[in-house]
Amino acid sequence: MDDLSAEELWEVLNFAVELKRRMKGGDRPPMLAGKVLALLFEKPSLRTRVTFEVGMLQLGGHATYLAPSDVQMGSRESVPDVARNLERWVDGIMTRTFAHSTVEALAEHAGVPVINGLSDLEHPCQVLADLLTIHERVGEVRKVRAAWVGDGNNVCHSLLLGMAKLGAQISVATPKTYGPDSKILARAKEIAKGTSGSITVGTDPQEAVRDAQVVYTDVWVSMGQESERAAKLKAFSGFQINAALLARAAQDVVVLHCLPAHRGEEITDDVLDGPRSAVFDQAENRLHAQKALLAKLL
Repeated sequence: MDDLSAEELWEVLNFAVELKRRMKGGDRPPMLAGKVLALLFEKPSLRTRVTFEVGMLQLGGHATYLAPSDVQMGSRESVPDVARNLERWVDGIMTRTFAHSTVEALAEHAGVPVINGLSDLEHPCQVLADLLTIHERVGEVRKVRAAWVGDGNNVCHSLLLGMAKLGAQISVATPKTYGPDSKILARAKEIAKGTSGSITVGTDPQEAVRDAQVVYTDVWVSMGQESERAAKLKAFSGFQINAALLARAAQDVVVLHCLPAHRGEEITDDVLDGPRSAVFDQAENRLHAQKALLAKLL
């Protein structure tokens, strides 16, 4: 997320609004005609794969999907060699991977744009969609009071950076040993100082959501962490987004979740499917935000 300045971030979000409006009106400008995006996956996905494929199609381009078994980065072929091959054939690379270092290596060795579709450190494309959703449902992001409740994970990291760049207020509540990365947190606080934003980190979910206009959570046990499940469920007791917790938030609070959700764990059915939920707006906005990003990059 920190690769975008605040001005560039607004440019992408405003263009996403325009592209969404045009698409709803039946206008799908083929601005990426003849362009090809490689989708390089190490992790399975619903939203990331479909939205990037559909986004390229709607912009007149093409996406080619490379499954984990097709490439086997790091074992069958080195990451730099994968990058050097792909740059000869495609106009951009989107990768959904485990290690953030893989994204960085691809970007270092490929002469075409590389998009982080998810890594263990960040999920910036998700947060582009989140910021677009907040803009639509709440209003000017600069004035928003938001809360993150749960794991200080990759989505939390990108959200901290994105909200700080746009001058929002965000409170984070996690169990003591599951807070956000210290370097990302320090960088986000540094950014917030220059944008009149604010970042608060603690361990009390009830305090974090007090008067919040947006409450956001994610799964407690992410893909690849299945061995930690029992320990995490115990540690996160009391961090569930439910009606009782939301009663402390603003009356018109908007609930976000990047999906997939573990219903009954980090969030209850009545909240996820309730009138305050914007989770499927978020999912749709992955398409529009990523189309704007693709159009700018390619």
